[in-house]
Order: sequence, then C-alpha cells, then structure tokens
Amino acid sequence: MGMLVINIYYSGKNGAAHSFVKAMEETGLVKMIRNEPGNLGYEYFYPVDDGETVLLIDKWMDEHALDAHHQSPLMGQIAELRDRFDLHMRVEWYVPIEDNPSDEGYVRH
Repeated sequence: MGMLVINIYYSGKNGAAHSFVKAMEETGLVKMIRNEPGNLGYEYFYPVDDGETVLLIDKWMDEHALDAHHQSPLMGQIAELRDRFDLHMRVEWYVPIEDNPSDEGYVRH
C-alpha cells in the first residue's frame, strides 16, 4: 500500500479544539511529528462553518511509517492533550489515486 492520507476531525466545546492545536504547536509536538520518518504532511485547518472543530490532514509515506508513529511516545502525549481538552474525533482514511483524466476540466494545476 502506498501513501496514506488521514483526515481527523477534532471537536470540543468552548474553543477546546483550537486550544488543543495551540498546545500541540507550543509543546513542539507538531514539529516532532513532521520530522518523523515517513511523515509527508501534518496540517491543521479550521472549517468555516464550525468554530468548534479542527481538521487535521495527516499524510504518511506508507502503513509502516504510520504504524511506527502510532507506537511512538508522541502518541501518548497527543492522547493526554486530547483528554485534557475533552475532544472527540471522527477519522477518515484515504489512499490517493493517480491523476484522473476526467478531472482535467475541473482541476487547475
């Protein structure tokens, strides 16, 4: 299996998801994750219609790299922050496909 893209939606109350992202940045966890072998992207986004949710787009070279990340000590630190901010998660997994010729009229490169 090739590259994996995981969308993780963190939701909470009273700005907790935004505070979680701030704590992830301030503690250096985001930088450490981005520097892990096989990490191809780790970016947070804010939905315009939901102020209580944050979207993480997490990209890994392959399943082995993701498994190593899941077994790293960083996961415990992430879980502690997630619990501290009482966040709930929704996860979507994607495997990118090669360029689709039918997208030519819609995708601007």
